[in-house]
Amino acid sequence: MQTNLSDRAKTLSRADEAEQILRSCVHCGFCKATCPTYQLLGNELDGPRGRIYLIKQMLEGEPVTQKTQLHLDRCLTCRNCETTCPSGVTYRALLDIGRAELERRVRRPAAERQLREGLRRAIPHPAGFDALLKTGRALRPFLPAALGRKIPKRSARPKARPTLRHPRTMLMLEGCVQPALSPNTNAAAARALDRLGISIVNAERAGCCGATDYHLNAQEAGLARARRSIDAWWPAIEAGAEAIVQTASGCGAFVKEYGHLLRDDPRYASKAQRVSELARDLVEVLAHAPLDKLLADAQMNSQAALPGESSTQVSTQARRRIAFHCPCTLQHAQKLGGAVESILQRLGFDLTAVPDAHLCCGSAGTYSITQPELAQRLRNNRLDALESGQPELIVTANIGCQTHLDNAGRTPVRHWIELVEASLP
Repeated sequence: MQTNLSDRAKTLSRADEAEQILRSCVHCGFCKATCPTYQLLGNELDGPRGRIYLIKQMLEGEPVTQKTQLHLDRCLTCRNCETTCPSGVTYRALLDIGRAELERRVRRPAAERQLREGLRRAIPHPAGFDALLKTGRALRPFLPAALGRKIPKRSARPKARPTLRHPRTMLMLEGCVQPALSPNTNAAAARALDRLGISIVNAERAGCCGATDYHLNAQEAGLARARRSIDAWWPAIEAGAEAIVQTASGCGAFVKEYGHLLRDDPRYASKAQRVSELARDLVEVLAHAPLDKLLADAQMNSQAALPGESSTQVSTQARRRIAFHCPCTLQHAQKLGGAVESILQRLGFDLTAVPDAHLCCGSAGTYSITQPELAQRLRNNRLDALESGQPELIVTANIGCQTHLDNAGRTPVRHWIELVEASLP
C-alpha cells in the first residue's frame, strides 16, 4: 500500500514501524472473512482493511473525528486477521500506534473518559478489585436485575498450594482479577506443576502485566507496569527460574510482547527481551510433561489397591464431555491453537466439536464493558457454537473469556487446568 506520512506523523516514535506495516498491506480483503465485527456489522470500516485505511489517512494528515475513534474502538484486537493475512501484516501493532495517536487528537466524551479511567483504577489492583467485587456481590439484591447480572458469581475457595520443595523453579504471573474471580486457577496450576517436579517461586512485588492500561490507550502507564514486573521477577530469573508461567492467555500474550515494546528503552531492552523469552503459557509447560505416565501409574496403583472397582477419580474425570473455548490470545496471538485440546484428549476427556472455533467470544479485555452490545452478541454466538455438541462443561484458558461466558448463566465455564489437576494422581 502506497503511503506518504505527514510531517507530524514522521515525528512519532513508531513512525517507521507504522509505515512498514502500512506498506505490507496489499488490501486483498481476506481479513474481512474472519473479522468478528465485520461479520456482525457488515461495514468496511468495522473490518481490518477499513481500519487500516482510517489509520493511514490519519497518519497522512487527514482530519479525524469521533467516528474514526468509534471504528477503532470497536476492534476486539482478537488478531484473527493476522492469522488469515497472506501478507503477514502485523495489524495489532498498527492499531496500537493508530489508537495512541487518535487518543491525542480526539477528545472523548466525559462519560467515556470516566469509564476508562475507572477501569484503569480498578482492574490492575488486585486488592482494590477484590473489595469492589465483594461490595457488588453484597449489594446485588438491591441492584437492578440487568446490573446485578453483570457481577460475577462467587467462586469456590482455592485449595492449598504446595510448598517450595523442588530444585526446578518457575515464576507465575498471578494476574489482577483472576485471584478474585477464579481463585483456584493459579492454585490448581501450582499443584499440577508440583506433581511434575516444579515449584512456583512467589514474586510479591510483581503486579499487573500492564495490558489493561496499554489497551485502554494509556500506553506509557502500561509500559511502566511492565517495567515494575520485570524488576520484581529479575532476582528469581538470576537465581535460575526456568520460566514465567501465565495461566491467563491474555496476560501471556502481552508479556511475550515486552521485548518488542521496550526494545528502545536502554535500561530495560535486554531484560524485557529475556522476560519475553521466558514467558510461557501454562499449556506450553504441560505440553511435553509425562502426564500419560502419571495417569498410567495412578490407574495401575488404583487397580492394585481396589481390584473390585472400575471407577477411579481419573476415569470419572476423563469421561466428562466438555467443549473447549480457545481464546483469541491463545490461538491468534500466541499461536497455540490445539495445544490445550491435545492435553485434554491425552487425559481421556471427551471433547465436542466447536463450529467457527477461531471467532472471538467478545470478552477482549475490557471490551465487554466498553462495547457491551457487540460483546453480548458475540458471546451468544460463541455459546451457541460451544453448546452445539451438548457438553456438560465449557473450559477455557483466559479469565476474561471465562467470566464473560459464565456470566451468561448457561453452561458452566471453568479454566482447563482445574480439570487437569483433578485428574492427576
